[in-house]
Amino acid sequence: MTIRSVPTGALVKVDGDEIGYTPASVDFTYYGTREITLTKDGYETQTVMQKVKTPWYQTFPLDAVSDNLLPFEVTNRHEFTYQLQPKVVVPTEELLNRGNLLRSETQIGQ
Repeated sequence: MTIRSVPTGALVKVDGDEIGYTPASVDFTYYGTREITLTKDGYETQTVMQKVKTPWYQTFPLDAVSDNLLPFEVTNRHEFTYQLQPKVVVPTEELLNRGNLLRSETQIGQ
């Protein structure tokens, strides 16, 4: 499984395990849903529950033939590309104004 990001260089975790920086590849044994997390300075952290579909030759009963009787190894590759969003930096003054507004709203409600 190969994971790419735009821009490249994001740290990739698959099911909580760091596998490297994009583009990053990892071998896998089981199909199903994998939790993929990408982090990069200046960008929002992105976590995706990515389905890795089972190919037709790995479904019952064909998997017995493809795993045991074929004279060659069948390799299944999956590639996923994710677009990272720039992190929005809120100015300190705006955060303070929001906090003061919330404080005054809660005091009025008492």
